[in-house]
Amino acid sequence: MDTALTHGVTAFMGFFAIMNPVANVPIFLGLTRGDDEHTTSQVAFRSLVFAFLIIALFSVAGKIIFQLFGLTLPAFRITGGLLVFLIGFHMLQGKQSKVQHPSEEDKQKSREAALSVAVSPLGMPILAGPGTIATAMSFSAGSGIVEVATTITAFALLCMLTYVLFIFGERLVGYLGASALGVITRMMGLILAVIGTQMVIEGLHGAFNLAG
Repeated sequence: MDTALTHGVTAFMGFFAIMNPVANVPIFLGLTRGDDEHTTSQVAFRSLVFAFLIIALFSVAGKIIFQLFGLTLPAFRITGGLLVFLIGFHMLQGKQSKVQHPSEEDKQKSREAALSVAVSPLGMPILAGPGTIATAMSFSAGSGIVEVATTITAFALLCMLTYVLFIFGERLVGYLGASALGVITRMMGLILAVIGTQMVIEGLHGAFNLAG
């Protein structure tokens, strides 16, 4: 029991450090800017459910999935990094990238279009990115059922905490005003672009090591 608890605490702290829900709050607010409260809540819920399902899947069968499709973690890092960089670049310019936010025409066609940001980029690769997936696979590799279940439970608790931060973060920015949100959006755009670049660098480094 003590071993499972220690594993759970370690996994939770590892996920917290990688996913960093506090730093993701401004990113979430930037991605959902202009949406009503109900839509924002749905985006938060769907993105975290999607991220949880991804992490649970890779915790149980990550190595099998990579081997089945002939994928490597460096390739995943490079692709995710390019996507994150593109989103950050548009946020830095104060624009709503089509990658990160549906157009007004899409919103008129279907309410689901406004929620599409929950899957990409918020659900993946921002929440369930290469680092988070690698962490899940690391804590689950060679472990028994109890350890795998503990790892998944730890991430579920982190998702609940992140949801609370997302919801109350929106209210906080409401008090700050639209101008403050614009500044935060540009700042997080720069950070996202740097994160994306770092992911690409790590992916290239890993790819060269595999080639070597």
